Amino acid sequence: MPSVLLLGAGSDIATALALKFASAGYGIQLAARKVSRLQSLQQDITICHKVSCTLHEFDAVRPETHASFFSSLPGQPDIIISIFGYLGEQEIAQSDWSECERILAVNYVGAVSILNIAANAYAARGNGVIVGISSVAGERGRQSNYFYGSAKAGFTAYLSGLRNRLYPKGVHVLTVKPGFVATKMTENMPLSPLLTAQPDAVAKAIFNAIQKKKDVLYVKWFWRWIMFLIKCIPESVFKKMKL
Repeated sequence: MPSVLLLGAGSDIATALALKFASAGYGIQLAARKVSRLQSLQQDITICHKVSCTLHEFDAVRPETHASFFSSLPGQPDIIISIFGYLGEQEIAQSDWSECERILAVNYVGAVSILNIAANAYAARGNGVIVGISSVAGERGRQSNYFYGSAKAGFTAYLSGLRNRLYPKGVHVLTVKPGFVATKMTENMPLSPLLTAQPDAVAKAIFNAIQKKKDVLYVKWFWRWIMFLIKCIPESVFKKMKL
């Protein structure tokens, strides 16, 4: 039975991914902080889809635990998906280093730490799939979220380099840029329904992109062109805009 490891399994996107992969016959490994809260999801998966579903304690901001975490899994997963993220509070982070550090640690350092471990394991065995959920926020720094955006920009560059390194080894690396998604993390944001994806749609798009071996996925296609236009604005003009 093929298997998928979901890092940050407490999120709405992770729940949708777990159900999508389980329905396709994949064994599911759910990893998160306070993973006991996912017992009901575990039961739903095992009862409804008749596949293995295991729970694993994982903390993105404790890189020193990542090697032992990965080695303790009940078999190396065929697919690893890094879903966890932390939007944080931009205004607080501007004057409070602890908030800034957490944004960087969760969105970049923690993700790179665990994916490096998976990358080395997959390179050694000659197959595997690594999926990183990045963000369109990383395509140009904006005053409203440049700490988060800069971390995601770094993560996008990391995934690109990892893809370049692992392609000859037979390992597929997929970068996902969902745009706005209706989740707990964004529930207090005034999002446009037209621009916002639902978790189920994100999960389906990621599943299909893995099957097609896509390199970069914009869940809603128009985000590629929205960000292209934003990146075309001259810096002399852009710096005066309130975004």
